[in-house]
Amino acid sequence: MKQLTVFIENRPGRLGEVTEVLTENNINIVCLSLADTSDYGMLRMIVSQPAAACDVLSSSGFPAMLTDVIAVKLPHHFGQLKKLCGKLSAADVDISYMYALTSGEGAAIVLKTSDNEKAESVLSDEYTLMGAAEVYNL
Repeated sequence: MKQLTVFIENRPGRLGEVTEVLTENNINIVCLSLADTSDYGMLRMIVSQPAAACDVLSSSGFPAMLTDVIAVKLPHHFGQLKKLCGKLSAADVDISYMYALTSGEGAAIVLKTSDNEKAESVLSDEYTLMGAAEVYNL
């Protein structure tokens, strides 16, 4: 699955400009994470049309790129995230970052790891991995 990352200046209205470009191009934001530094923000999003979103934002002056990530459904039970993290750690897969994704039926997360293919293999026996089409159409 592709994640869209956009670098935006920390100033009033800049996030609104990003969402305006996406809205004008009929691109839906499925989920997002925004982290900031003193000068800029890093907006990570799963969107309905990642390649098109990257193109329209780049042409509108927003530095944007696509990154491979995975989405995993988590049973909504105590300790599930700990268990998932333990499985990845035991397989020597580092989690670079993660953020929440609503799947309509329960909890889910988006993960960027040091080895997404290995992470998918390690997790697929016990967790439901969400396909790109499924997530893009939430």
